[in-house]
Amino acid sequence: MTTTVNATDACCTPGAASFLDDANAQRAAAQFKALADPTRLKLLSIVAAQESAEACVCDLTEPVGLSQPTVSHHLKILVEAGLLTRSKRGVWSYYALVPGSADALATSLRTVLREG
Repeated sequence: MTTTVNATDACCTPGAASFLDDANAQRAAAQFKALADPTRLKLLSIVAAQESAEACVCDLTEPVGLSQPTVSHHLKILVEAGLLTRSKRGVWSYYALVPGSADALATSLRTVLREG
């Protein structure tokens, strides 16, 4: 996940520094990009707040005030970013948080900001 560089291996680097490798930087950037939209943040929040830990797309349109195709588009982006899973039951799609995805994203952010 992170790469360490010693002071002797790099110019002007005091001590060792950790940073994201290419793959993890790409993954985190895609997730942050997906979260940069207020509607997607709200959808993620609604799914996370469900007692059943999942939400049907049919229950997500009204809270965000958008049509079902538009909500489905936003949900697709969250799925592609690895933040939600999608399961189909009949004609409806149900969405749930990917276990550990929020923690992984927080770890990436801490690494970028060198907080731990």
